[in-house]
Amino acid sequence: MFWLLALSLLLLIFGGLALARSTRLRQESGLPAGRLIYADSADWRPVQQPFYSKTYQLIGKPDYLVETAAGVVPVEVKSSAAPKIPYLGHLLQLAAYCLLIEETTGQSPPHGLLKYANALYEVDFSPELRRELLETMAHLRQARLAKSVARSHQQPGKCAACGFYDRCEEALGR
Repeated sequence: MFWLLALSLLLLIFGGLALARSTRLRQESGLPAGRLIYADSADWRPVQQPFYSKTYQLIGKPDYLVETAAGVVPVEVKSSAAPKIPYLGHLLQLAAYCLLIEETTGQSPPHGLLKYANALYEVDFSPELRRELLETMAHLRQARLAKSVARSHQQPGKCAACGFYDRCEEALGR
């Protein structure tokens, strides 16, 4: 009888430790409270199909989708340290996921989350951000039709890592 009580107590302690660890890991991950419904990771479950919008000719795979009381929230995880304000490219990537969620579910996400190594930003899916995304997509489509497109950045590290660095006449640092 004593061993049954001891085993029950031991299982209760291990269960409490596992719950505490999972809570801490969830907080560190940047995931909001809610039910995880999508993860672009084979660690969690088989990698799912990307989201696709025929209307916007847009395809993408958010890192995570969490079903919250406010709606489905996309979470984009970046391994780098957080900038003072999120980069426009990261904001537009998150906005694209919001647009894909809206298109596929019929519900507009209230916001998205950008999780950096040392910070978490909550980004409203505002009409202004949506407009910026749609305008940027239109500019990108126009640029694809051009014979040549001028370099549009000032980041030597990013430039040097580009697959066209050796052939680019506008490469930085040369």
